[in-house]
Amino acid sequence: MSSPLQKFTLRIPSQLIDKLKYVADHNGRSANREIEHIIQEHIDTWETAHGPIPLDGASAPPAVSSEPSH
Repeated sequence: MSSPLQKFTLRIPSQLIDKLKYVADHNGRSANREIEHIIQEHIDTWETAHGPIPLDGASAPPAVSSEPSH
């Protein structure tokens, strides 16, 4: 039986994953569920500011550089 959830490999510094596990434990979640929660919050915030993200193959909006312009 296959899972409807996709797998995604994430490379992350060990100190950051240790901190994530600490926060996840505090929140009563697994590290995986904590990451999922953080991503969902980020997407919700983005969609509030920019509108729904189309999932029908539409192209992404132009990237906004965080670098100061010269």
